Amino acid sequence: MQIDVARVLGLVTRSVRHFEKDGKPASAVTLTRLYDTGVDDLWDAVTGKERIPRWFLPVEGELQLGGRYQLKGNAGGTITACAPPTHFAATWEFGGGTSWIEVMLAAERDKARLTLEHTTIVEDHWNQFGPGAVGIGWDLALAGLERYLATGNSVDHEAAEAWMGSPEGKAFVTESGESWRAAHVASGIDPALAKERSDRTIAFYRGEMPPDIAHPGTGS
Repeated sequence: MQIDVARVLGLVTRSVRHFEKDGKPASAVTLTRLYDTGVDDLWDAVTGKERIPRWFLPVEGELQLGGRYQLKGNAGGTITACAPPTHFAATWEFGGGTSWIEVMLAAERDKARLTLEHTTIVEDHWNQFGPGAVGIGWDLALAGLERYLATGNSVDHEAAEAWMGSPEGKAFVTESGESWRAAHVASGIDPALAKERSDRTIAFYRGEMPPDIAHPGTGS
């Protein structure tokens, strides 16, 4: 499996914002990028039970408003909004915690723009790992989506796992983590603090996490 790391990561615009949700401090990571397909096709790829496993993970449940879903070995939750073919939102329940995802699609000339926002309450997990804890996982997922849309071939999960341990896979993780560090700094966080958090997250995804540090447990 080969990926042009710089090109794929460079197609994504990343941002981090801070606000209050239900009276608690919260932060959201946002990724946006264009795909070389139409909105209807992109909607089907990111919401269809038959197509989601081709680029992400097997999924079970009722993929409709109010339905419960479960990604194999990963997050589950409830679909809280669904307006085909441009918008859906859901809870993201993983490792005993709940966060929230929102996906918006828009036509842009002959392409489709995808915007994904993942919101989490600021607690120990965020303070230890920062936005890269979910951001790196979503960068990987969006890269898989591009590969699937471009080739029509489903992701080979065993090959993808092996690729993660390769020099190219580790370079992808490092560059993604550094991009999220930059977005974190741009949101107003102290650069030294942002680097501490991104270094921890990069080390986890690269398989170099010291045993005395808890893992990000992002689910993405």
